[in-house]
Amino acid sequence: MTGITDKTDVTLNVNSQTYPVRIEPRKTLADALREDCGLTGTHVGCEHGVCGACTVLVDGEPVRSCLMFAIQAQGHEVRTVEDLADGDRLHPLQQAFIDNHALQCGFCTPGFLMLIVGALEKNPDLSDEEIVDVLSSNLCRCTGYQNIIKAVQSVRTKMTAAA
Repeated sequence: MTGITDKTDVTLNVNSQTYPVRIEPRKTLADALREDCGLTGTHVGCEHGVCGACTVLVDGEPVRSCLMFAIQAQGHEVRTVEDLADGDRLHPLQQAFIDNHALQCGFCTPGFLMLIVGALEKNPDLSDEEIVDVLSSNLCRCTGYQNIIKAVQSVRTKMTAAA
């Protein structure tokens, strides 16, 4: 008889790398990323999908990885915050967060970065209203959001000018 604690072999494609893992079917993607793939940039906050700290991109769409089972990610491309920088060269959005003082404690930052990267990759010309709408799905207890908005606006401007 198969029980819920039986482990299953799953292959996760994360940041263009393959991770064969043996996990319980009930394990969340967030936990698998952190514990089985060693990618601790994805933070686990509320574990109810409310805060957005665990946001990753699955096939280019933002997903709360605390609400998705790792087994559901098999066959899909998962991108985490570790995928943004190119060696020592930060992604433009990461640099914009630094330049605009868009983080304080930093706990929510990986989720915000992945949420915004996903939105800007779909539409690099987001309006100010659309930026606020996108950001409203994630929670930050430190910054007051204004500098996060400024960081996104500065990257949006650069991406639009480069197009």
